[in-house]
Amino acid sequence: MSRDLETDLRFAHELADAADAVTLGRFRALDLQVETKPDLTPVSEADQAAEETVRRLVRDSGRLEGVLGEEFDDVAGDVRWIVDPIDGTKSYVRGVPVWATLLALEVEGSIDVAVVSAPALERRWWATRGGGAFGDGTRLAVSRIANLENATVSCTSARSLPAGWTQLAGRAWAARGWADFWQHCLVAEGAIELAVENGLKIWDYSAISLVVEEAGGRMSTFDGEPLRPDGTVLASNGLLHAEAMALLSGR
Repeated sequence: MSRDLETDLRFAHELADAADAVTLGRFRALDLQVETKPDLTPVSEADQAAEETVRRLVRDSGRLEGVLGEEFDDVAGDVRWIVDPIDGTKSYVRGVPVWATLLALEVEGSIDVAVVSAPALERRWWATRGGGAFGDGTRLAVSRIANLENATVSCTSARSLPAGWTQLAGRAWAARGWADFWQHCLVAEGAIELAVENGLKIWDYSAISLVVEEAGGRMSTFDGEPLRPDGTVLASNGLLHAEAMALLSGR
């Protein structure tokens, strides 16, 4: 039985609206509570409250869907929402506006709907499988630059990247550090050609992968394999993917 992805997308926007109300309401709050998780990454009260809000709305919707989120236990289901309540918590807790709620609807292993909502930037991106990707209502398309020397590349942090990143950045027209979700959305918009990072969890890459792919781009590990938890991540306009993989994987 086929799903009505437009209905699913409308619900995803409702979830994003509710999460935005929570996260934006606590952004730059002087009394924001921040803790350190066992993996030494920060988590704020806003992360937890936003995810709780999404979980409650999914539960109360009667849609009978599961939820896999960063902050709380998995609620199983063949159809489930994959939720990162705040992608870019390090930016969030320091008052930097580059953070977003990531929402992806997984249907029997396939990501079919995605919303990336960055309220402090006043931006939102979304996609449905086979229906294209959009940024604030404008259809997105990756760039057609096919020469690395004319490309702009980005990484969240170069500290844990292989030596090939230095070669890649050195050859590119420009190398920048647009963090987390934002660099991948910039690839989807055609503003940059390559985005690189590693160590992402499933909630970090599920939504952004659909946005990039529906904009005509490609996402994979440095070896060209499907994305996997704690693996490497390369997003591109497709035209430069093979060359970037060769540099990053040391081939």
